[in-house]
Amino acid sequence: MSRRSYTREFKVSAVKLVNHEGYTVTEAAQSLGVDPQNVRNWIKEVGHEVGKAPSDEPSRLREELRRLRQENKRLLMEREILKKAAAYFAKNQP
Repeated sequence: MSRRSYTREFKVSAVKLVNHEGYTVTEAAQSLGVDPQNVRNWIKEVGHEVGKAPSDEPSRLREELRRLRQENKRLLMEREILKKAAAYFAKNQP
């Protein structure tokens, strides 16, 4: 079995997917059909050429998404309670 070699441009485009497009390493690797460890190595190898070091931006976005989903769940529950209360008071009006 022979080792596959990738062009520098291919590696740079993989790093751009992660650093600029918001893909996770795994998502970028799957979309390109390569092993995720290859993408991690390329980030270390050619990340400086892309102009942006790996950041924790995706993790911050995931944390904000988690927080917003929790808030949305709470607000939906509050709305249902208010609907039931409004129906109850409307029904019990003289």
